[in-house]
Amino acid sequence: MPESDYIHSFNRLYLDYKPRFVHFASTYTGDRETAEDIVIDSLAYYWERRRELESDANIPAYILKVIKNRCLNHLQRERTKQEAVAYLAQCEGWELQLRIATLEACNPEKLFSKEVQYIIEKTLDSLPPLSREIFIRCKFENRSHREVADAMNLSVKSIEYHITKTLKALRTALRDYFPAILLFW
Repeated sequence: MPESDYIHSFNRLYLDYKPRFVHFASTYTGDRETAEDIVIDSLAYYWERRRELESDANIPAYILKVIKNRCLNHLQRERTKQEAVAYLAQCEGWELQLRIATLEACNPEKLFSKEVQYIIEKTLDSLPPLSREIFIRCKFENRSHREVADAMNLSVKSIEYHITKTLKALRTALRDYFPAILLFW
């Protein structure tokens, strides 16, 4: 068949069937613009393969089959996109639940107090034994300066000196925690 006959028959096919093809495709895609794109692509596909078809082939049925397959591909891609979006939303939900559960389980006072306790122990361990002993007796055992002075054969002024020296070392070690410590103590 001469090329001009193909062009004439294609134009006739286009004018006669395009509205029907678009209606068919839009029924499945749910979008007229997408349906028109599929129809145009399908017609172009037919045009590129027109010489491969047998002369008695039902061209409109052939093009409709191509449209059907392209609609299926389009719908499968859409389903895959929706599944991906749903999966991502589910992952975001899991992440949010994990954050909520982690935050609910978190006990800042316990975390904070453990860290502060470690710094206090480390600082006390770095002090001379006499200063450490005096501080522990006064502050942890709740003994008065007089009781500690009498028990250790020291003056009250000596006890006050060691307490002041220890408190200064603790203030230095806990300088980053001081504003927060005041909230808890």
